[in-house]
Amino acid sequence: MSSSPFTLRSATPADVPTVLSFIRELAEYVHEPDAVTATEPVLHAALFGPEGPVAHAVIAELGAEPVGFAVYFFNFSTWLGKPGLYLEDLYVRPSARGNGVGKALLLHLAKIALARGCGRMEWSVLDWNESAIVFYKSLGAKPQDEATVYRLTGEALAGIANLGSDAI
Repeated sequence: MSSSPFTLRSATPADVPTVLSFIRELAEYVHEPDAVTATEPVLHAALFGPEGPVAHAVIAELGAEPVGFAVYFFNFSTWLGKPGLYLEDLYVRPSARGNGVGKALLLHLAKIALARGCGRMEWSVLDWNESAIVFYKSLGAKPQDEATVYRLTGEALAGIANLGSDAI
């Protein structure tokens, strides 16, 4: 990307504070500032743990200044019989928006997905984030309206895990 005003690179262990900062900025943007419980040690373990990463991060820089990031991981489609790339977070600081950083991050991840033999790349978008929806649709992404995401967290997750096989 030598013709771009920014560069993309894989995150390193030294970037963990930056990644956490971006996560917190994203939480502010989506009006959930208190939802972030991740810490630097937790992120370090997830991205660079001794058993291998469970997630990966890409940093976008303008000069030497980080201006955006993406966090992704791999899942598996039984129907396709192939891995998939799931984009967990993509965020570009407001001061750097409109310069193609978000698009470059998505294209970078698409190349990673193809190189890894992925059959698809997916992510979630908040219903109210119209600018993101328009942007993703302009790239050819299609909403998957036939499914609803369900989630177990906190006490609900612990409660069902503690039911054990006796409840089944």
